[in-house]
Amino acid sequence: MNLRYAEDYRPGEVFDLGSHQITETEILEFARQYDPQPMHVDKEFAACSQFGGLISSGWLTALILFRMMLRGFICQETSIASPGHDETRWLKPVRPNDILHGSLEVGEVRISKSKPEMGFVQYIATLTNQDGELVLRLRSATIFRTRMTAPDLSNA
Repeated sequence: MNLRYAEDYRPGEVFDLGSHQITETEILEFARQYDPQPMHVDKEFAACSQFGGLISSGWLTALILFRMMLRGFICQETSIASPGHDETRWLKPVRPNDILHGSLEVGEVRISKSKPEMGFVQYIATLTNQDGELVLRLRSATIFRTRMTAPDLSNA
């Protein structure tokens, strides 16, 4: 990713974050460790549940989106942190072999008045499946360094 400071992001700018095919192995391994609910770890239970089969933990789905954002939106040299998420919506179950496509649209970009070395970039990021169905919507922000006060990172 090219070096980008807060003021380099523009409202309305859209980032294509690429695609990821989720596997049954990913779903099971993540769920066994972090979200061992039966619809994520027990194929027989999941088949008889309202979901009709194994589904991904929403947290795994969100982390897949985050990994996409690290490759296609967040400039790690200028990213400081996130102040938190305003909205996370899991809209459809994600199933083994789904192909997830990520997209992000920049909303407001604001330079801090009290700390002008920091800028807030608000955005909406989404994942859709191979059928074009929206499976995850995230409204959040990332804090980036500003160009005017940042150290010279051109050789980083």
